[in-house]
Amino acid sequence: MSALSTNTLPDETEVLVVGGGPAGALLGCLLARRGVDVVVVEKQADLEREFRGESLAGPSVVTLGKLGFGPALREHGYLETSGINMRMEGRTVFQIDYRRFPLGALPIDIPQPALIGIFHAAAATFPNHAYVPGTAFSSLIEEDGEVRGAVLKRKDGSRAQIRARLVVGADGRFSKVRKAANLAADIQPMERDFLSFKLPRPAHWGDAAELVAVADKHVLVVPTFPDFLRIGHNLPKRGLGDLRAQGFEAFREGIAAIDPRLGPLMRENLNSWDDTSFLEIFTAQVPQWSRDGLVLIGDASHTCTPILGQGVNLAIQDVVCATPVIAQALAETKGSVPAARFADFEQTRRAHKTLVVKHQRMQERALAKTSAVALAVRRTRYRLLNSLPNKYRMLDKVINAQHSIDPVDLRAANQQAATVA
Repeated sequence: MSALSTNTLPDETEVLVVGGGPAGALLGCLLARRGVDVVVVEKQADLEREFRGESLAGPSVVTLGKLGFGPALREHGYLETSGINMRMEGRTVFQIDYRRFPLGALPIDIPQPALIGIFHAAAATFPNHAYVPGTAFSSLIEEDGEVRGAVLKRKDGSRAQIRARLVVGADGRFSKVRKAANLAADIQPMERDFLSFKLPRPAHWGDAAELVAVADKHVLVVPTFPDFLRIGHNLPKRGLGDLRAQGFEAFREGIAAIDPRLGPLMRENLNSWDDTSFLEIFTAQVPQWSRDGLVLIGDASHTCTPILGQGVNLAIQDVVCATPVIAQALAETKGSVPAARFADFEQTRRAHKTLVVKHQRMQERALAKTSAVALAVRRTRYRLLNSLPNKYRMLDKVINAQHSIDPVDLRAANQQAATVA
């Protein structure tokens, strides 16, 4: 496939990736590196929109460094997060210093458009890669029970067909590819939803994230590149209407009651509901991730919640594990890639994501306590964990379990085919 402009769609390709977020952009780049013909389509015409997940965990930073993206990340710039502090009912109960882990890399905060742009820029050096923004997924092309490509809708309303040996659904938690493929999702709503906003970061503010909880209300405060604080606040399920009915000033004062430091910042910089962003919280487990000619990755395959900021990190892990599977299947089969080729990938990644969701639900239950006795028990548990002499060794095992990538997968994903210049 010859080099393509961002406005050109070929009639066919080996792999069509639907969704140009972190998962789709990285997968397109790594496949192109291996000499695979790949087209990545994205419904948005540009990346100038609000993203919520901008934090990369330390293991993801290490992974991207091994994949060769370290220089580009440093050139753009990012904010390293030194740790996390937890305060409950006005008392510090738990602290983590990320610098004490043996990983050798801290979590970083980088705008997601910049991260996606880094992946696209690297991929653009390969003539077998095309990125086509402003192009939405419409439907699948199916023949004899196999997926053979997709019908796409351009920004001007015109439609185009592109045939592919494999369609990858990387189009997020509300995946249209998943729905078109009749791959059912078990949607499980969480008890609470989330409202987020950004504030300028004061010069004296540190570089550690903070979770501040008062009973069943909490705010998560994350230092954000280059000089902001990203604030997340929980609210009851379907409670946004009631919150709005109380008025914007009541909302600001409610946040200030949880963390008084934020009061002056909000009164000066947060002026209306337009300055906030709402996110419905749910998990979606998909029993089957693939069909002949199609596979799902990222949130499309198994949606986690924003708790502990796992989305982008799980997407990176999916891509690293899927890349060698896809490349090998393309080389060893003809026609549509058989779903059976993804059996081991699905089993491994599903087990991993199920573990992550389990930890997220444990955290959610802990933050939803209301009675005086339950709150006292909650504080005591976190204090005991904080005082354990082997705290960092224990937490290191948890982090590794949630961010584990087989070194074989990483080496294979980073491999460049000898035929690629």
